[in-house]
Amino acid sequence: MSENTIAQIDLIAPRSYCAGVERAIETVERALAELNPPVYVRGEIVHNRHVVETLTARGAIFVADEREVPEGATIILSAHGVAPEVHANCAARSLRVIDATCPLVSKVHAEVRRYAAGGATVLLVGHADHEEVIGTSGEAPEWVIVVEDVEQARSVQVPDPDNVALTTQTTLSLDDTAEIVQALRERFPALRSPANGDICYATQNRQDAVKVAVDAGADLVLVVGSQNSSNSNRMVEVGRAAGAEAHLIENVDSVDPAWLAGKHRVALTAGASAPEVLVHEVAAFLESHNFDRTGSDTPSAEGVFFSIPRELRPR
Repeated sequence: MSENTIAQIDLIAPRSYCAGVERAIETVERALAELNPPVYVRGEIVHNRHVVETLTARGAIFVADEREVPEGATIILSAHGVAPEVHANCAARSLRVIDATCPLVSKVHAEVRRYAAGGATVLLVGHADHEEVIGTSGEAPEWVIVVEDVEQARSVQVPDPDNVALTTQTTLSLDDTAEIVQALRERFPALRSPANGDICYATQNRQDAVKVAVDAGADLVLVVGSQNSSNSNRMVEVGRAAGAEAHLIENVDSVDPAWLAGKHRVALTAGASAPEVLVHEVAAFLESHNFDRTGSDTPSAEGVFFSIPRELRPR
C-alpha cells in the first residue's frame, strides 16, 4: 500500500457469470455466428443490460412474446425458463426453438411436474412476477401456489395438507427463504421437498463470499448487476444484513464517490449475470481514488460446466 493510500479493494470470488449464464450467452453467440442474424430471443437472455445491448448490436432481436416472431424463424428461450404454453405457441408458428434454459431451472420444472402428477399442491417460494417463477408455475398452474413471504406462508390454504410439496426460485438466498420454509413446515408436517434443495449453487456461493468479505472487515460492498437481477439484489441484501453498507451498481458510472468517504475496505463483486469486464472498470475507478487492489483476479473457479443446447453442438 502506498504512503497516501488508506483503503483497499477486495475483489471477492466467486463472482460474475455462473455456468448457466455462460451457456445462455454462448448459445446466442453461436446462433448468430452459425445461423446468421436475425436471431430472436424471448425476453432477456439473462438479466443484464450490458449483455443484452452487446448481443443486440451483433444482430439478436429481443422480444417479449414468442408470437411477435415471424413464422419459421429461429427463437432462443432465455435462461429463466418458460411455461409449456410458450413451446406450444412456438410450434404453432413453426419456429425453430433453441432452449437456453439453465439446467438447474429445468430441474425445478421437472420437480413441479412430478409433484403435480402425484396430486400434490406445489408451494413455490419466489417472486410471482419473476420470469423464472412464471415459467415454473406454468408447468402445472392448477397445482402451484406461489408463496412470496412469511405472511403468505402462514395463511396459504391447500386442498390436502397431507399432500404438499415445496420448490423454490433458484436465485433466492437461503437466509431469505429459511423463515418462509420453516413456517410452511410447521403448518404442513408432510411437506415434501427435493433432497438437495433448489437454490442455485452460484447464487449461494456468491452470497457466502459477500458474508466472508464483510466478516473480514469490508465496510462497503459494491455488487455489479442490473436492477432486475434477482441474484444481484439478494447479494446486496446479504451485505447489508452482515453489517456493511451495500449498493447495486449497473456499471462504473453508477458509483457515487460519496460512498467511498471514510471507507477502509471495499468488497467488489458481481451477480451471476454480470460480465467481468464491468467489474474491472469499477476496480480501475476505485484505484484512481487511492484504493489498493487486492483479492482474486479469477472471478469463478466453481468447476461447473453446462453443455450448450444440442441444436448448436457440432455434428
